Amino acid sequence: MAQALVLEERGKLSLREIALDDTLGPDDVRIAIHTVGICGSDVHYYTHGAIGPFVVREPMVLGHEASGVITAIGEHVTTLKIGDRVCMEPGIPDPLSRAARLGHYNIDPAVRFWATPPVHGCLTPSVVHPAAYTFRLPENVSFAEGAMVEPLAVGVHACVKAKIQPGDICLVTGAGPIGIMTALSALASGASQVFISDFSAPKLAIAGRYANIVPINLAETKPAERIAAQCGEGWGVDVTFEASGFESAYRDALDCTRPGGRLVLVGMPPGKIAFDIVAAQAKELSIETIFRYAHVYDRAIALIASGSIDLKPLISGSFPLSEGIAAFERAAEGRPEDVKLQITL
Repeated sequence: MAQALVLEERGKLSLREIALDDTLGPDDVRIAIHTVGICGSDVHYYTHGAIGPFVVREPMVLGHEASGVITAIGEHVTTLKIGDRVCMEPGIPDPLSRAARLGHYNIDPAVRFWATPPVHGCLTPSVVHPAAYTFRLPENVSFAEGAMVEPLAVGVHACVKAKIQPGDICLVTGAGPIGIMTALSALASGASQVFISDFSAPKLAIAGRYANIVPINLAETKPAERIAAQCGEGWGVDVTFEASGFESAYRDALDCTRPGGRLVLVGMPPGKIAFDIVAAQAKELSIETIFRYAHVYDRAIALIASGSIDLKPLISGSFPLSEGIAAFERAAEGRPEDVKLQITL
């Protein structure tokens, strides 16, 4: 039995003992969890009890953005050792699946992802995880930053799909945690300037503290007008990342992207939306979609370690596990000044 933060059912959290499988396989490592970030999906399971077809039907341990220290290794593990500070990629695919063999393990239909029903998450003192999806943290990367590699990987993966070229000008629609990290990833990938749009003035203010990120407050300005002033009338940004999931943002994305530009769909709408295909065709936009990430964890860690991306300003609060329920209640409030809340064990 292990203590864990458990989602019992929609709207009900408990900090209690729960039986979890901690069998250490030959290719696994055991990790003492240090820090876990609260993700929007965790909050959505808490407040709604489901995300699409993934429904909480029995108690589930939450959490999938984590860092910690290795306490045991399987007999086949040679790349990691006891005492290593690590972060973990939370999705475990079937290595023999067709998707995994093609290199797209993130879209393996059989992937087991922490804190996605019925798979338990990592808000518990110790977990067992495959060594292949466990990454050593450099000494200058803190546990708090290590627990943010998971959301940062989404932005890095989006930029890989965008094929950013040196000097590109970009737009990110949505200034939530993923939106801001996507903007930072774009700059680290070679973009010269990134516009970011949202209705939340506090989040825009946080994003605007970074050099070469230009906030656009949707309550005051239309993105197309602001971008036309920068890029020229009838033109637009080279790459747009839609990171909000709001239907109105897709119109902005089409209006603000230059002819022949690229649009990457990062945010996930809660339902079907209207999309002007002809507007995209008339500009011959290249459209990419992403689902989580693949093959970018090492890149994300390297960007933090090199100083190319500074995530520390995005950490809004840290709570001990004993106050984990209060941390989730605050996250569910959606305070505009909060970007990333974390729980330490």
